[in-house]
Amino acid sequence: MKTIKNGVWPVMITPFTADNKIDWEGVQKIIDWYDKEGVTGIFAVCQSSEMFYLSKQERYDLAKFVIDNTPKHMGVVVSGHVAEKVEDQIAEAQAIVDAGADSYVFISNQFAREGESEDVAKKSIEYLINHIEADSFGVYECPYPYKRVLSADLLKWIAETGKFAFLKDTCCDLSQIKAKCDAIKGTELKIFNANAATLLESLRMGCSGYSGVMANFHASLYAWLVDNYEKEPERAEQLMDFIGAASMVECQVYPVNCKYHMNLMGVDMDLMTRTKDAALLTGSKKLEIDQFYNIEQRYIKHFFG
Repeated sequence: MKTIKNGVWPVMITPFTADNKIDWEGVQKIIDWYDKEGVTGIFAVCQSSEMFYLSKQERYDLAKFVIDNTPKHMGVVVSGHVAEKVEDQIAEAQAIVDAGADSYVFISNQFAREGESEDVAKKSIEYLINHIEADSFGVYECPYPYKRVLSADLLKWIAETGKFAFLKDTCCDLSQIKAKCDAIKGTELKIFNANAATLLESLRMGCSGYSGVMANFHASLYAWLVDNYEKEPERAEQLMDFIGAASMVECQVYPVNCKYHMNLMGVDMDLMTRTKDAALLTGSKKLEIDQFYNIEQRYIKHFFG
């Protein structure tokens, strides 16, 4: 099984042209920015990528482009697990695995319908992993169309299959994270917290890194925290206060605000998205991001000296 390295795995956004096609030049610019920020790898074709609004061909093309154009020292995990029929899910997953993804990431809410038990989910997982040839798999507790958070018991079973290396955890609850970390000890499965506010404590509990929205704003800060929280605990606490508070920008018009912020950083792209009308990022909201950016850049300059 391929090893998923500890660190930061940003949930990659998808830039679109003004006429609503994938902006491949923009995709490359984001990859280059991630590399400059020092992330470990990229989580491509996820909810931040607007995967539910991409066609089957676009999902594959985007995955293949990211896999082929990401520097070799960085990893790539890929989802796109949105097809309704299990046969289509298997075919799409196999195509992405064959394209070279380090891990194919299932969406937990696709294992069973809302309200169905974890026994149903377990049967679905067994079927999928027995019909897809891959070195490793992952799971993403995607909030859409509903959130299925895995129990520690189910996660333990998943880890003990020996086929899972990656979990993007979105429970945002330290007691659940602790139970999950305890459940997977001694296995190859690693947990990457998507929640900024709980990140530092979750690292101390045994999480392997961060895979969340805010790595699209200031990934270098997350990379430093994951690498240095044990060596420099006081600075880590100070940094945690900033990134936890800064994460409230997620509650604005994401991913439009992220694309606007990317432009401020010199990563040029159109504000076009398929999930939200770019006009929702009004003049005052843009001003909020301008001000956020100014504070963020002053903090980064101060933090890194």
